[in-house]
Amino acid sequence: MVSAVEMAVNPKKRVFLALVLFSAIVTAILLFFVWKVTYLGFEAISQFLPTAFGLLVFGAIFFLFAGELAIVLAIMGMPLPKILYFWSWKAINFLFPFAVGLGRILNIPREKVEQSFVAVNNALVKQHHVKVPSDRLLILTPHCLQLDTCPRKITRNIENCRQCGGCCVGGLLGLCHKYHMHFVVATGGTLARQMVAKARPKAIIAVACERDLTSGIQDVFPIPVIAIFNERPFGPCFNTRVNLDKVEEAIRLLSEDLPEEASA
Repeated sequence: MVSAVEMAVNPKKRVFLALVLFSAIVTAILLFFVWKVTYLGFEAISQFLPTAFGLLVFGAIFFLFAGELAIVLAIMGMPLPKILYFWSWKAINFLFPFAVGLGRILNIPREKVEQSFVAVNNALVKQHHVKVPSDRLLILTPHCLQLDTCPRKITRNIENCRQCGGCCVGGLLGLCHKYHMHFVVATGGTLARQMVAKARPKAIIAVACERDLTSGIQDVFPIPVIAIFNERPFGPCFNTRVNLDKVEEAIRLLSEDLPEEASA
């Protein structure tokens, strides 16, 4: 049975992996073409320049394909050293815009590509067996989870929430009290990055839409992130919701020191 943490809306990981692989192939062909076109010009300057540039091109191509291979092996469950995770994510982040562009050409919605990217990310974090102290674990959510008519100001102090049950914020705050962890609500990407820099977490559980999760995962790298899509019954950015069971599952996955009352 597929874990809810591993795949928040069960998108196919192979969508993103296939697009990244094809993007790597296209990039490799373009790099080789550039090398061939510049060969004579470099040779006219120095006989060593074509070889040196060729080695750089080969190194870049090797970096891209080795990163893709490392991602696939990790998802398959093979243990990899941290340096390969770092390497693979650098390659993935470099190729992500190309994958989105290729998806547009192939009529694959950007949202589907982003969902697949998040699925790959969650699978990698899970396979890497990330464990951090609860007090270094951060839940980061958008302000749109709060009921629009609520008068409580929670972006500066989440404890201002009265946990009335009118929205998901109270439930998330209850989980933070239960597991002794941090919880912040951000009104935008800039504020979210500032909060992450201030909290200095070792791992993050992020709730947001596909676009914000995708950009956020890349922004905070190398901090591991479990990403959970919000639910939008009233449209984007308005009275959104999140499945609290998925959030709690992510907490239990990442926390290395669950309190006794939560271990059962």
